[in-house]
Amino acid sequence: MADNIVSEALKEGLYTRVVGRRILYYEKLPSTMDRAAEEVRHGTLEGTVVLCRQQTAGRGRFQRPWVSSVGNLLLSVVFYPRLQALSYISIISALAVVRTIERETDLNPVIKWPNDVMVKGKKVCGLLVENALEGDSVSHAIVGIGLNVALDPGPIPEIAAIATSLDMETGRKVNVGRLLRRLLHELDGLYVALGEGQSPVEEWRGYLETLGRRVAVQWGEDVVTGHAEGVDEMGHLLLRRDDGTLATLPAGEVTFQTKAQRPAN
Repeated sequence: MADNIVSEALKEGLYTRVVGRRILYYEKLPSTMDRAAEEVRHGTLEGTVVLCRQQTAGRGRFQRPWVSSVGNLLLSVVFYPRLQALSYISIISALAVVRTIERETDLNPVIKWPNDVMVKGKKVCGLLVENALEGDSVSHAIVGIGLNVALDPGPIPEIAAIATSLDMETGRKVNVGRLLRRLLHELDGLYVALGEGQSPVEEWRGYLETLGRRVAVQWGEDVVTGHAEGVDEMGHLLLRRDDGTLATLPAGEVTFQTKAQRPAN
């Protein structure tokens, strides 16, 4: 069909080694994550991409609903990574998104630790990684990506003040098919490099707007407050508490408390 973004993405060819080896496109799904999990249970190829035009039960981190209207990029990708690479799957996914936005628009995206992609202070893309372990090995990891392209958050009260979209920020209609092609290429290159032992942390660190700021991080039932000093080689946030002790946080929900300037790299 004319508006099938897969057809648009493949016009110029898809030259990837892993991501996109199999692409499943649907007009409507409850959730691309759930559909991808079904494919895993049937032994699908690594790099299988499930995408749809509209989701009816999309979800983000912490089981929050994700607004999934027509005209946005909604997909999930199946990986079978080694255990040593699992911690970096979220990092390469966020990197793939910011590279895609930079190279297909004139925007300057940043990352709010750990993996929210932001443009001009508002969220433009959410990432969700769900994985399963079998003993000392990884059964699978599924990456869900919801990139706001045509979304108008104005009529949606719960996100009107915190979300944005590429169309809104560029002032034009961004080609979703080109975005998809670029995203698959970027994610594939980063995943292949990860498998060859290349760490993505240094490049990812360069996009983190969280560093150098005073933040509160909710981690489980606890809230840790302090100065975001940096990240370690695994991407964990290094937070200097007010009492001078250093907390190392593998994940969490960040709230900015001030607009302190980020230190130079």
